[in-house]
Amino acid sequence: MSIASYGPADYGQMASLISDSATVKQNLDQLTTQISTGLVANTYAGLGPGAAVSLNLQPQIAALQTWQNNINQAASGMQVTQTAMTQIQQIASNFLAQTNNLEGSDSSEVDSVAASAQQALVQVADLLDTQDGNTYVFAGQDSENPPVPDPDSILSSGFYTQIAAQVGLLGTQGAAATAANTLAIAGSNAPGLSPFSAYLSQPAGVAQAPTIQIGQGQTASVGLLASANAAVASTGTSTTGSYMRDLMRALATMGSLSSGQVSDSGFQALVQDTNASLTGAISAMAEDVGVLGNTQSNLTTSQTTMSDTATALTTQVGDVQDVDMAQAMSNLSLVQTQLQASYQVIAAMSGLSLVKFLPVS
Repeated sequence: MSIASYGPADYGQMASLISDSATVKQNLDQLTTQISTGLVANTYAGLGPGAAVSLNLQPQIAALQTWQNNINQAASGMQVTQTAMTQIQQIASNFLAQTNNLEGSDSSEVDSVAASAQQALVQVADLLDTQDGNTYVFAGQDSENPPVPDPDSILSSGFYTQIAAQVGLLGTQGAAATAANTLAIAGSNAPGLSPFSAYLSQPAGVAQAPTIQIGQGQTASVGLLASANAAVASTGTSTTGSYMRDLMRALATMGSLSSGQVSDSGFQALVQDTNASLTGAISAMAEDVGVLGNTQSNLTTSQTTMSDTATALTTQVGDVQDVDMAQAMSNLSLVQTQLQASYQVIAAMSGLSLVKFLPVS
Protein backbone atom coordinates (compact mmCIF):
# COMPACT_ATOMS: atom_id res chain seq x y z
CA MET A 1 0.00 0.00 0.00
CA SER A 2 1.38 3.38 -0.94
CA ILE A 3 0.68 6.64 0.85
CA ALA A 4 0.70 9.90 -1.07
CA SER A 5 2.76 12.59 0.46
CA TYR A 6 1.10 15.56 2.09
CA GLY A 7 2.38 18.13 -0.39
CA PRO A 8 1.81 21.72 -1.53
CA ALA A 9 -1.54 20.88 -3.15
CA ASP A 10 -2.83 19.70 0.21
CA TYR A 11 -1.64 22.90 1.88
CA GLY A 12 -3.56 24.86 -0.76
CA GLN A 13 -6.68 22.86 -0.04
CA MET A 14 -6.26 23.50 3.66
CA ALA A 15 -5.89 27.25 3.03
CA SER A 16 -9.06 27.20 0.93
CA LEU A 17 -10.95 25.41 3.68
CA ILE A 18 -9.75 27.91 6.28
CA SER A 19 -10.76 30.83 4.04
CA ASP A 20 -14.20 29.33 3.45
CA SER A 21 -14.59 28.78 7.16
CA ALA A 22 -13.68 32.39 7.87
CA THR A 23 -16.35 33.53 5.38
CA VAL A 24 -18.95 31.35 7.06
CA LYS A 25 -17.87 32.79 10.44
CA GLN A 26 -18.36 36.32 9.09
CA ASN A 27 -21.85 35.36 7.91
CA LEU A 28 -22.58 33.96 11.36
CA ASP A 29 -21.37 37.15 13.05
CA GLN A 30 -23.48 39.26 10.70
CA LEU A 31 -26.60 37.20 11.34
CA THR A 32 -25.99 37.33 15.10
CA THR A 33 -25.71 41.13 14.96
CA GLN A 34 -28.83 41.42 12.81
CA ILE A 35 -30.83 39.33 15.22
CA SER A 36 -29.63 41.31 18.24
CA THR A 37 -30.24 44.75 16.64
CA GLY A 38 -33.13 43.95 14.35
CA LEU A 39 -31.35 45.84 11.55
CA VAL A 40 -29.98 44.63 8.26
CA ALA A 41 -26.84 46.72 8.83
CA ASN A 42 -25.53 49.43 11.13
CA THR A 43 -24.33 51.57 8.23
CA TYR A 44 -25.92 52.80 5.01
CA ALA A 45 -23.23 50.99 3.05
CA GLY A 46 -24.46 47.71 4.47
CA LEU A 47 -27.97 48.31 3.10
CA GLY A 48 -26.86 47.99 -0.50
CA PRO A 49 -29.53 49.25 -2.95
CA GLY A 50 -31.85 49.99 -0.01
CA ALA A 51 -29.53 52.76 1.19
CA ALA A 52 -31.01 55.21 -1.32
CA VAL A 53 -34.53 54.60 0.02
CA SER A 54 -33.42 55.15 3.62
CA LEU A 55 -31.36 58.24 2.82
CA ASN A 56 -34.27 59.79 0.94
CA LEU A 57 -37.06 59.00 3.39
CA GLN A 58 -35.42 59.48 6.80
CA PRO A 59 -35.20 63.30 6.49
CA GLN A 60 -38.85 63.41 5.43
CA ILE A 61 -39.87 61.35 8.46
CA ALA A 62 -37.83 63.60 10.76
CA ALA A 63 -39.46 66.73 9.30
CA LEU A 64 -42.94 65.27 9.72
CA GLN A 65 -42.16 64.45 13.34
CA THR A 66 -40.91 67.99 13.98
CA TRP A 67 -44.07 69.50 12.50
CA GLN A 68 -46.26 67.16 14.54
CA ASN A 69 -44.36 68.15 17.69
CA ASN A 70 -44.89 71.82 16.81
CA ILE A 71 -48.65 71.22 16.56
CA ASN A 72 -48.68 69.26 19.83
CA GLN A 73 -46.97 72.09 21.69
CA ALA A 74 -49.20 74.74 20.11
CA ALA A 75 -52.39 72.78 20.81
CA SER A 76 -51.96 73.15 24.56
CA GLY A 77 -51.43 76.91 24.32
CA MET A 78 -54.40 77.37 22.00
CA GLN A 79 -56.67 75.49 24.38
CA VAL A 80 -55.50 77.59 27.34
CA THR A 81 -56.12 80.71 25.23
CA GLN A 82 -59.63 79.57 24.37
CA THR A 83 -60.44 78.95 28.02
CA ALA A 84 -59.24 82.42 29.02
CA MET A 85 -61.13 84.01 26.12
CA THR A 86 -64.34 82.32 27.22
CA GLN A 87 -64.04 84.08 30.57
CA ILE A 88 -63.20 87.41 28.95
CA GLN A 89 -66.15 87.11 26.58
CA GLN A 90 -68.45 86.43 29.53
CA ILE A 91 -67.18 89.58 31.25
CA ALA A 92 -67.73 91.64 28.11
CA SER A 93 -71.26 90.29 27.61
CA ASN A 94 -72.12 90.89 31.26
CA PHE A 95 -71.10 94.53 31.14
CA LEU A 96 -72.80 95.09 27.81
CA ALA A 97 -75.98 94.14 29.64
CA GLN A 98 -74.98 96.48 32.48
CA THR A 99 -74.85 99.43 30.05
CA ASN A 100 -78.50 98.74 29.25
CA ASN A 101 -79.26 98.78 32.97
CA LEU A 102 -77.51 102.14 33.38
CA GLU A 103 -79.88 103.90 31.03
CA GLY A 104 -82.44 105.57 33.24
CA SER A 105 -81.03 103.95 36.38
CA ASP A 106 -80.84 105.54 39.77
CA SER A 107 -77.59 106.73 41.31
CA SER A 108 -77.12 103.71 43.58
CA GLU A 109 -77.10 101.41 40.53
CA VAL A 110 -74.30 103.48 38.95
CA ASP A 111 -72.04 103.13 41.96
CA SER A 112 -72.62 99.38 42.10
CA VAL A 113 -71.85 98.92 38.40
CA ALA A 114 -68.75 101.10 38.74
CA ALA A 115 -67.38 98.97 41.57
CA SER A 116 -68.04 95.80 39.59
CA ALA A 117 -66.41 97.24 36.47
CA GLN A 118 -63.25 98.07 38.41
CA GLN A 119 -63.03 94.49 39.68
CA ALA A 120 -63.69 93.19 36.17
CA LEU A 121 -60.88 95.33 34.74
CA VAL A 122 -58.43 93.78 37.19
CA GLN A 123 -59.78 90.34 36.30
CA VAL A 124 -59.32 90.95 32.55
CA ALA A 125 -55.78 92.19 33.13
CA ASP A 126 -55.02 89.04 35.12
CA LEU A 127 -56.55 86.83 32.41
CA LEU A 128 -54.35 88.49 29.80
CA ASP A 129 -51.37 87.22 31.79
CA THR A 130 -52.59 83.62 31.49
CA GLN A 131 -49.76 81.12 31.10
CA ASP A 132 -49.38 77.69 29.55
CA GLY A 133 -46.42 76.41 31.51
CA ASN A 134 -43.88 79.24 31.28
CA THR A 135 -45.44 80.75 28.16
CA TYR A 136 -47.70 83.81 28.30
CA VAL A 137 -50.34 82.91 25.73
CA PHE A 138 -51.42 86.51 24.95
CA ALA A 139 -47.88 87.89 24.68
CA GLY A 140 -47.31 87.08 21.03
CA GLN A 141 -43.73 86.30 20.13
CA ASP A 142 -42.55 87.91 23.39
CA SER A 143 -43.97 84.92 25.22
CA GLU A 144 -41.53 84.94 28.14
CA ASN A 145 -42.80 88.30 29.42
CA PRO A 146 -46.27 89.15 30.81
CA PRO A 147 -48.50 91.12 28.42
CA VAL A 148 -49.73 93.28 31.31
CA PRO A 149 -46.70 93.89 33.56
CA ASP A 150 -48.66 94.74 36.71
CA PRO A 151 -52.26 93.56 36.33
CA ASP A 152 -53.25 93.82 39.98
CA SER A 153 -52.27 97.50 40.02
CA ILE A 154 -54.07 98.48 36.85
CA LEU A 155 -56.49 100.71 38.78
CA SER A 156 -53.53 102.90 39.71
CA SER A 157 -51.98 102.77 36.24
CA GLY A 158 -51.85 105.71 33.86
CA PHE A 159 -54.31 103.87 31.62
CA TYR A 160 -57.04 103.84 34.24
CA THR A 161 -56.33 107.11 36.04
CA GLN A 162 -56.22 109.08 32.79
CA ILE A 163 -59.50 107.59 31.60
CA ALA A 164 -61.01 108.25 35.02
CA ALA A 165 -59.87 111.87 34.81
CA GLN A 166 -61.61 112.30 31.45
CA VAL A 167 -64.81 110.68 32.73
CA GLY A 168 -64.64 113.06 35.67
CA LEU A 169 -64.82 115.96 33.19
CA LEU A 170 -68.01 114.60 31.57
CA GLY A 171 -70.17 117.36 33.01
CA THR A 172 -68.00 120.15 31.61
CA GLN A 173 -66.66 118.78 28.32
CA GLY A 174 -69.62 116.66 27.26
CA ALA A 175 -69.95 113.06 26.08
CA ALA A 176 -68.38 113.47 22.62
CA ALA A 177 -65.14 114.95 23.95
CA THR A 178 -64.99 112.49 26.84
CA ALA A 179 -65.47 109.51 24.51
CA ALA A 180 -62.88 110.83 22.04
CA ASN A 181 -60.33 111.41 24.79
CA THR A 182 -60.80 108.02 26.42
CA LEU A 183 -60.57 106.40 22.98
CA ALA A 184 -57.22 108.11 22.38
CA ILE A 185 -55.92 106.98 25.78
CA ALA A 186 -57.01 103.39 25.22
CA GLY A 187 -55.39 103.30 21.78
CA SER A 188 -52.13 104.88 22.95
CA ASN A 189 -48.86 102.95 23.09
CA ALA A 190 -47.11 105.71 25.02
CA PRO A 191 -45.20 104.67 28.15
CA GLY A 192 -47.29 105.49 31.19
CA LEU A 193 -50.55 105.21 29.27
CA SER A 194 -50.39 101.77 27.70
CA PRO A 195 -51.06 99.00 30.24
CA PHE A 196 -49.22 96.52 28.03
CA SER A 197 -45.63 95.37 27.78
CA ALA A 198 -43.16 97.25 25.60
CA TYR A 199 -43.43 94.57 22.91
CA LEU A 200 -47.22 94.80 22.77
CA SER A 201 -47.22 98.60 23.00
CA GLN A 202 -46.47 98.92 19.30
CA PRO A 203 -48.60 99.83 16.28
CA ALA A 204 -50.94 97.12 15.04
CA GLY A 205 -49.11 94.69 12.82
CA VAL A 206 -45.73 95.13 14.48
CA ALA A 207 -46.33 92.84 17.42
CA GLN A 208 -47.02 89.38 16.05
CA ALA A 209 -48.98 86.41 17.33
CA PRO A 210 -46.91 83.23 17.74
CA THR A 211 -46.49 81.09 14.64
CA ILE A 212 -45.32 77.53 14.07
CA GLN A 213 -43.99 75.69 11.04
CA ILE A 214 -46.40 73.00 9.86
CA GLY A 215 -44.86 72.08 6.52
CA GLN A 216 -42.20 72.95 4.00
CA GLY A 217 -42.57 76.73 3.72
CA GLN A 218 -45.88 76.60 5.64
CA THR A 219 -46.63 78.34 8.94
CA ALA A 220 -49.72 78.86 11.05
CA SER A 221 -50.63 81.58 13.55
CA VAL A 222 -51.51 79.86 16.80
CA GLY A 223 -52.42 82.55 19.31
CA LEU A 224 -54.09 85.85 20.14
CA LEU A 225 -52.62 89.15 21.28
CA ALA A 226 -53.50 91.14 24.37
CA SER A 227 -53.21 94.49 22.64
CA ALA A 228 -54.27 93.88 19.04
CA ASN A 229 -56.58 91.74 16.96
CA ALA A 230 -55.00 88.67 15.40
CA ALA A 231 -57.11 87.87 12.35
CA VAL A 232 -60.12 90.20 12.11
CA ALA A 233 -60.68 93.94 12.07
CA SER A 234 -62.72 95.74 14.71
CA THR A 235 -65.50 97.85 13.27
CA GLY A 236 -68.01 100.30 14.65
CA THR A 237 -68.31 103.94 15.57
CA SER A 238 -66.20 103.72 18.73
CA THR A 239 -63.17 101.46 18.51
CA THR A 240 -59.42 101.62 18.98
CA GLY A 241 -59.05 98.87 16.39
CA SER A 242 -58.42 96.35 19.17
CA TYR A 243 -61.33 94.59 20.85
CA MET A 244 -59.26 93.99 23.99
CA ARG A 245 -58.37 97.68 24.31
CA ASP A 246 -62.02 98.51 23.66
CA LEU A 247 -63.15 96.17 26.42
CA MET A 248 -60.63 97.56 28.89
CA ARG A 249 -61.60 101.11 27.94
CA ALA A 250 -65.28 100.30 28.48
CA LEU A 251 -64.59 98.79 31.89
CA ALA A 252 -62.38 101.73 32.87
CA THR A 253 -65.08 104.16 31.73
CA MET A 254 -67.84 102.37 33.59
CA GLY A 255 -65.58 101.99 36.62
CA SER A 256 -65.03 105.76 36.67
CA LEU A 257 -68.68 106.76 36.62
CA SER A 258 -70.23 108.03 39.82
CA SER A 259 -73.75 108.45 41.10
CA GLY A 260 -73.35 112.23 41.00
CA GLN A 261 -73.07 112.16 37.19
CA VAL A 262 -76.44 110.58 36.47
CA SER A 263 -78.03 113.97 35.94
CA ASP A 264 -75.25 115.22 33.63
CA SER A 265 -76.51 115.89 30.13
CA GLY A 266 -73.79 113.72 28.60
CA PHE A 267 -74.24 110.72 30.91
CA GLN A 268 -76.61 108.73 28.72
CA ALA A 269 -74.62 109.54 25.57
CA LEU A 270 -71.41 108.27 27.18
CA VAL A 271 -73.18 105.09 28.29
CA GLN A 272 -74.46 104.63 24.73
CA ASP A 273 -70.94 105.10 23.34
CA THR A 274 -69.68 102.48 25.79
CA ASN A 275 -72.49 100.17 24.71
CA ALA A 276 -71.55 100.60 21.03
CA SER A 277 -67.88 100.01 21.78
CA LEU A 278 -68.61 96.84 23.75
CA THR A 279 -70.95 95.56 21.06
CA GLY A 280 -68.24 95.92 18.42
CA ALA A 281 -65.62 94.40 20.74
CA ILE A 282 -67.75 91.34 21.47
CA SER A 283 -68.40 90.79 17.77
CA ALA A 284 -64.73 91.08 16.75
CA MET A 285 -63.67 88.98 19.73
CA ALA A 286 -66.01 86.18 18.70
CA GLU A 287 -64.66 86.24 15.15
CA ASP A 288 -61.03 86.13 16.30
CA VAL A 289 -61.78 83.27 18.67
CA GLY A 290 -63.59 81.50 15.84
CA VAL A 291 -60.57 81.83 13.57
CA LEU A 292 -58.38 80.37 16.30
CA GLY A 293 -60.83 77.50 16.69
CA ASN A 294 -60.73 76.83 12.96
CA THR A 295 -56.95 76.84 13.11
CA GLN A 296 -57.06 74.28 15.91
CA SER A 297 -59.35 72.05 13.86
CA ASN A 298 -57.25 72.37 10.72
CA LEU A 299 -54.05 71.61 12.61
CA THR A 300 -55.61 68.50 14.11
CA THR A 301 -56.53 67.32 10.61
CA SER A 302 -53.05 68.14 9.32
CA GLN A 303 -51.47 66.29 12.21
CA THR A 304 -53.50 63.17 11.43
CA THR A 305 -52.43 63.33 7.79
CA MET A 306 -48.79 63.80 8.82
CA SER A 307 -49.02 60.83 11.16
CA ASP A 308 -50.42 58.60 8.42
CA THR A 309 -47.74 59.75 5.99
CA ALA A 310 -44.97 59.22 8.54
CA THR A 311 -46.28 55.72 9.24
CA ALA A 312 -46.26 54.86 5.54
CA LEU A 313 -42.74 56.22 5.05
CA THR A 314 -41.50 54.45 8.18
CA THR A 315 -42.87 51.20 6.78
CA GLN A 316 -40.94 51.76 3.55
CA VAL A 317 -37.74 52.42 5.48
CA GLY A 318 -38.39 49.37 7.64
CA ASP A 319 -38.66 47.22 4.53
CA VAL A 320 -35.03 47.97 3.66
CA GLN A 321 -33.57 48.44 7.15
CA ASP A 322 -35.32 45.89 9.34
CA VAL A 323 -34.43 42.21 9.43
CA ASP A 324 -36.94 39.48 8.64
CA MET A 325 -36.41 37.88 12.02
CA ALA A 326 -37.84 34.46 11.12
CA GLN A 327 -35.66 34.20 8.02
CA ALA A 328 -32.62 35.43 9.94
CA MET A 329 -33.11 32.79 12.65
CA SER A 330 -33.43 30.09 10.01
CA ASN A 331 -30.30 31.32 8.25
CA LEU A 332 -28.44 31.44 11.55
CA SER A 333 -29.17 27.77 12.24
CA LEU A 334 -28.01 26.81 8.74
CA VAL A 335 -24.80 28.83 8.98
CA GLN A 336 -24.01 27.41 12.42
CA THR A 337 -24.28 23.91 10.90
CA GLN A 338 -22.05 24.92 7.98
CA LEU A 339 -19.45 26.40 10.31
CA GLN A 340 -19.40 23.33 12.51
CA ALA A 341 -18.96 21.10 9.45
CA SER A 342 -16.11 23.25 8.12
CA TYR A 343 -14.32 23.07 11.46
CA GLN A 344 -14.67 19.28 11.45
CA VAL A 345 -13.19 19.00 7.94
CA ILE A 346 -10.28 21.24 8.90
CA ALA A 347 -9.68 19.23 12.04
CA ALA A 348 -9.75 15.99 10.08
CA MET A 349 -7.27 17.26 7.52
CA SER A 350 -5.04 18.65 10.21
CA GLY A 351 -4.89 15.15 11.77
CA LEU A 352 -3.56 13.44 8.64
CA SER A 353 -0.06 12.08 9.29
CA LEU A 354 2.14 9.24 7.79
CA VAL A 355 2.69 7.94 11.32
CA LYS A 356 -0.99 6.88 11.42
CA PHE A 357 -0.39 4.50 8.49
CA LEU A 358 2.83 2.86 9.81
CA PRO A 359 2.61 -0.45 11.70
CA VAL A 360 3.12 -0.32 15.38
CA SER A 361 6.27 -2.31 16.37
